[in-house]
Amino acid sequence: MSLEEKDEVSVQQVERRPSTTASQASEKLEDGELLALDVRPAAERRLVRMLDWRLLPTIVLIFILNYIDRTAVTAARLKGLEQDLGLSDIQYSTVLAVLYASYVPAQIPSNMILNRITRPSYYIPVCVMLWGMTSALTGVAHNYAGILTARIFVGLPEAAFYPGAIYVLSRWYTRKELAFRSAILYGGLLISNAFGSLMAAGILSRMEGKMGIRAWRWLFYIEGSITVAIGIMAIFLLPDYPHNTRWLTPAQRRLAQVRLAEDAGEADEDVATDSALKGLIMAIKDPKVPIFAVMTCSQLLGLGFVNFFPTIAGTLGFSTTVTLLLAAPPWIVATIVCCINARNADRTGERFFHICTPWWGVILGYIIGVSTMSIAGRYVAMFLMASGYAGFALTAVWVSNAVPRPPAKRAAAIGIVNGFGNLGNLISSYVWRTEWAPDYHQSMYIGIAALAFATALSVVIRCILVHQNKILEREEMDNLKGAKRERIEDAAKLEGITFEEALKRKKGFRYLY
Repeated sequence: MSLEEKDEVSVQQVERRPSTTASQASEKLEDGELLALDVRPAAERRLVRMLDWRLLPTIVLIFILNYIDRTAVTAARLKGLEQDLGLSDIQYSTVLAVLYASYVPAQIPSNMILNRITRPSYYIPVCVMLWGMTSALTGVAHNYAGILTARIFVGLPEAAFYPGAIYVLSRWYTRKELAFRSAILYGGLLISNAFGSLMAAGILSRMEGKMGIRAWRWLFYIEGSITVAIGIMAIFLLPDYPHNTRWLTPAQRRLAQVRLAEDAGEADEDVATDSALKGLIMAIKDPKVPIFAVMTCSQLLGLGFVNFFPTIAGTLGFSTTVTLLLAAPPWIVATIVCCINARNADRTGERFFHICTPWWGVILGYIIGVSTMSIAGRYVAMFLMASGYAGFALTAVWVSNAVPRPPAKRAAAIGIVNGFGNLGNLISSYVWRTEWAPDYHQSMYIGIAALAFATALSVVIRCILVHQNKILEREEMDNLKGAKRERIEDAAKLEGITFEEALKRKKGFRYLY
């Protein structure tokens, strides 16, 4: 957010706060028992560990199922989906693309809704159950219109999950914790490509003709049913927000809020006038957000091979089962690369090179792909291509770091960037064309150009953040005056510390680039 917006929001935060009564003060003292210097470090570790063991596994499992459901059609293609439904090559590409036609525009309003409701532990699981049911019903399609309709309605509820999960993570973890946790989440996507291939291999090889039903239909029935079951479980596992999560004590909720207030030097909450629409307008006016959006679109165009990975693996010349098994190892390696890359990004606080370097690995993979048709060479290229998603895993994290406050603006920014960015996936549905098989040289040239353009836009974003940090340095001394002083006093009251201590922490805030 710009410095002017921060001032405006901060004044509103102070103005809307009611005066603290004696009973409220007593309650705050009781809730602040974990803020004491002798107990806080251990209490904070317990809190983060609780989130790591409850929040992260749940959303990772959902994300695995999210991509398995979304990409099941690519595996089903290998076992007769196109022939049974009478699809042409352009119709198959449209079946892939139409999901993003609903998925993309739904992300922004979904995140705006998520920021305003108080129970994401209901909202996200309901969306999970809806897309699971719709995915299962894809198996009953008997023509082009049927599968097209099913794919449209899979995309709508799926739009709530990834940007919503990133937003929920940003409401619990500090800037230095967020990258690794988000990478673990995105590792769910990467590993889902491996598990999805293995699951598809088992279903497609063993379920053909069972009860008179084709194996590719069983693939949708089984995977969709599993998703619905996990959605029901998620209601009881996911947290809400730091101020109202039911399975935390009042002291733990206070500690969770204080951690985030310390991280940015101001409270992580909207003011009464911060509506979802205002957050959207603030995000659109921030020049970083549209640049992030175009960068993400170009990035996902360059990484669009993911929707055709089994098809690309099929160019190696093996049977359907072996092809699906060969498609798994690159994603397992990519998951490991993703976690290592994110851990180092958290440790160093650096973003640009941790995002762009994996893209450059994809470019190298494409160069290998256009240079040779040997099995070994192209399989190595597949590993490099898959590992490129380690960069995309940090994109939403960088957005969250670059647009930290207020939450309404952050939620809208994440929705805009991820929503518009997924247009790249829609476009890529028509880039990996059957007539360009088996070498797909034209597809790879397009991927190289797209990732080069994404790199250039990342350089622009980095320069903007460097400039904004210099402005923060020049204006630090002005924090002792007027509205800025009130904002820091507000954060100090929440944290139970002196104004001087809060000012010292505030001086430490910088955008990460």
